[in-house]
Amino acid sequence: MMTTEKLITDDLDLLLNVLPPHLEEYLRKIDRSDELLEIVMDLGRVPEARYVGQAISLNSREVNHDDIDYVVSRIGEFTADNRAGIPRTLHRISCIRNRQGRIVGLTSRVGRAVYGTIEIIRDIIESGKSVLILGRPGVGKTTLLRESARVLADLKRVVIVDTSNEIGGDGDVPHPAVGKARRMQVPMPTLQHEVMIEAVENHMPEVIVIDEIGRELEAEAARTIAERGVQLIGTAHGNSLDNLMMNPTLSDLIGGIQSVTLSDEEARRRGTQKSILERKAPPTFDVLIEIQRRDQFAVYLEVAQAVDSLLRGRALAPEIRTRDTDGSVHIEKAQSTARVGALRDSGRGRREPAPEPVREEAKLQRAMRLFPYGLSQDRLEQAAKSLNLPVQVVNDVTTADAVLTLKNYYRKRPPIVSDAERRGVPVYVLRSNTLAQMEGVLEDLFGVDGGNDPTAEAMRETEMAIEQIQQGAHSVELSPQSAYVRRQQHEMAKQANLFSRSLGKEPKRRVRIYSTEME
Repeated sequence: MMTTEKLITDDLDLLLNVLPPHLEEYLRKIDRSDELLEIVMDLGRVPEARYVGQAISLNSREVNHDDIDYVVSRIGEFTADNRAGIPRTLHRISCIRNRQGRIVGLTSRVGRAVYGTIEIIRDIIESGKSVLILGRPGVGKTTLLRESARVLADLKRVVIVDTSNEIGGDGDVPHPAVGKARRMQVPMPTLQHEVMIEAVENHMPEVIVIDEIGRELEAEAARTIAERGVQLIGTAHGNSLDNLMMNPTLSDLIGGIQSVTLSDEEARRRGTQKSILERKAPPTFDVLIEIQRRDQFAVYLEVAQAVDSLLRGRALAPEIRTRDTDGSVHIEKAQSTARVGALRDSGRGRREPAPEPVREEAKLQRAMRLFPYGLSQDRLEQAAKSLNLPVQVVNDVTTADAVLTLKNYYRKRPPIVSDAERRGVPVYVLRSNTLAQMEGVLEDLFGVDGGNDPTAEAMRETEMAIEQIQQGAHSVELSPQSAYVRRQQHEMAKQANLFSRSLGKEPKRRVRIYSTEME
């Protein structure tokens, strides 16, 4: 993929013209406009110009009230967030006030529109999925939003909710960099969530672009918008997925995190504490992008799977996208999964890389037929997909390999559960209707424990038993296995023209292979 970036500076002369004449003259003499980031003026201090990688004191005279009043009189009014701008430009002037409300400091930030930056993630933006962008301040999040709005506006109805006028610029007329996208300004930062909802209800957008989601009400508004089928392109405060998960205000953007208490038996089985964390709802955003550097992005294409894996101690490796100096984009697919400590331990920096077990045998085998009684079928299918296990949900207990139900249902002994037990169909009882509980029972059913491969061991044991019977043995009893593994053992015996039966009760139920059919 190739692209040529075109850097457009929003007429730097307009920003320089609002500065006191002596500062304007000094900056023009330096002649480094392409590298200028911002000009800082603080009362009683020497003014400073900040360039890429360097800050320069502009002259020896300290800033006084006249200098600050000169700038304030030549720009637009400051809003509730203490920001002002120059009409039809992307420049932003922010002020610092004293306790009496008088302005004692100014930060004049140079606004630039950069065309071509979106090419590195253009396929994701145009996919129709909601995208959340994270990254440290100044790394280019707002520039990406502006470009996304411009590109999508050629294809769809796009509305920008512009809280601080950083996306569309100051003034009533949006900056040309947003293309055909419409822009709704926000009178006060605390009303951003109301304008987000108003945009959906009044203007029928297909895409909403929003910068700096930082409050709980804004996170709730984003969820409401996403549930109405509107694509969201937004940014949030935070540098990474881990940061967002630990932020109680914004974690709802990725599904929210809740604490669940396990039974003693379940906690021992998992080797964890009794209290664990789980995702409590579908994420608002489908894709999450971490801007690591201006030309390097980490992309999580499935936010739900990434969050669930991280909560279970398996951090999914993101897709890494980089852009070279010539504009070419390289995509490095996620190669492996690293096993890490649980989220509550992540602050300690404990990371123990280990590859996730590859379940090729599970991919090749016929799907296990499961009958969920009182469980969420969608959640069960999601758990199977997350673990990459072949599962088929059936509606008839007579065709099921196992029945899954909840503890409160099992206690009532419903006819379906009783019938399954009479037929010898294993019944697995879950404590709650959660994704983690379902993943846990699926790991039991398929014999997956995160490190070893008991399925392959069981198949080798079965092959050895078949060889013994073919050499003259009357019968061979195998080790206890899960329902899924036992079914594979029965099929292997059948293919060898032998006979087999399951004996015992769970969890010690096992297969015995015979040379002749037993009465």
